[in-house]
Amino acid sequence: MTAERILQDRITEHLIVEKRDGAGWITFNDPARHNAVSYAMWEGIPLALEALAADPRIRVVVLTGAGERAFVSGANISQFDTLRSGEEAVQAYEKVAEAAQLALYDYDKPTVARIKGYCIGGGLNIALCCDLRLASEDSSFAIPAGKLGLGYRMTAIRNLVHAAGPAGALEIFLTAARYTAAEAEKRGLVHKVCAPGGLDAALDEYVAQISANAPLTLRAGKKMIRAMQALGPEVDMDAMTRLVLECFESNDYREGKRAFAEKRTPVFTGT
Repeated sequence: MTAERILQDRITEHLIVEKRDGAGWITFNDPARHNAVSYAMWEGIPLALEALAADPRIRVVVLTGAGERAFVSGANISQFDTLRSGEEAVQAYEKVAEAAQLALYDYDKPTVARIKGYCIGGGLNIALCCDLRLASEDSSFAIPAGKLGLGYRMTAIRNLVHAAGPAGALEIFLTAARYTAAEAEKRGLVHKVCAPGGLDAALDEYVAQISANAPLTLRAGKKMIRAMQALGPEVDMDAMTRLVLECFESNDYREGKRAFAEKRTPVFTGT
């Protein structure tokens, strides 16, 4: 296999973008923080996808995390005080994160999430934006927004509902429980679970199967499926955004951040 790294001079070092034969690879590269996604990573995702889209040799794009412990463990909590506090800062952060999420969700080429380790919060949403999700048995999944008091954007909720169904999405979101890979597969969050040593072989099989198919046919079918999953015009997106902002302006959000930093259970008041 030949690998060519691209975009080193244009995006953060914590996002590695490569061309590996007929596949593009995007690696979240901050293993010391369990690949927690930063503002700079969000900014880099659309650039990475655009560069890989421009190469007709790339038939499929793989997203993964560096190291053995995490795909993406969620948002980078250390940036919350500066980037996710105050309405203006929250809106700016949400705009960048939403643009990255939509670029991945609406991407023309097939995408596969290669998951090993933590796949939490924003990391799970990134995985749910991908077309296929493959996980090792030692992976774990959760959406802990309720434990932090933060707002979870409407399009991310949409992704969860499409994967797990309304009933499953409610269980996952309301309990903020953590699930094993086998439990995640049962709930529709992943397509295939395999032994850690078999993860890459299973991924290679997916990549080979997808790459052998007609690109225009796959693109057309994917666009049709995404069109069927689109949010309807009856959804008041401004109202949904206000709900998210209310969470970030709440006392509970401030308490959630303090409790996380102090490694204790938060005490929420609903204010």
